[in-house]
Amino acid sequence: MIDTRTAGYGIFLLRAAMGFLFIAHASLKLFVFTPAGTEHFFASLGLPPVLGLVVMIAEFAAGAALVLGVYARIAAIIMLPDLLGAIATVHIHNGFFFNNAGGGWEYPGFWALCLAVLALLGDGAWALKRSFSVTA
Repeated sequence: MIDTRTAGYGIFLLRAAMGFLFIAHASLKLFVFTPAGTEHFFASLGLPPVLGLVVMIAEFAAGAALVLGVYARIAAIIMLPDLLGAIATVHIHNGFFFNNAGGGWEYPGFWALCLAVLALLGDGAWALKRSFSVTA
């Protein structure tokens, strides 16, 4: 049974935590790795270097959307390929546990699952601009 009195607040906590994590990851790419370094890393994976910049911008934008609750469901759906791509290109060969050398797929896998859960649950409390509504 779902407690409808508190469920929206739980969704808000999930949404805000993921949003701040996306902003943190984008900030890491911008301020530590630098945009050029991020492009170089993506190129080393055999991906177009510009995709690194696209991911960085998407992480900032989706992070802000999640924190503020602006089309949060849509932001969650849009960011799923980011996490699935990180698993497929970087982490899958490093095993499951994230503390393995190079980082396993445990953390990005859990994060992707959380995005899917948020997309199914909805925007939660204190959302500034609600996404579409789904009826079962």
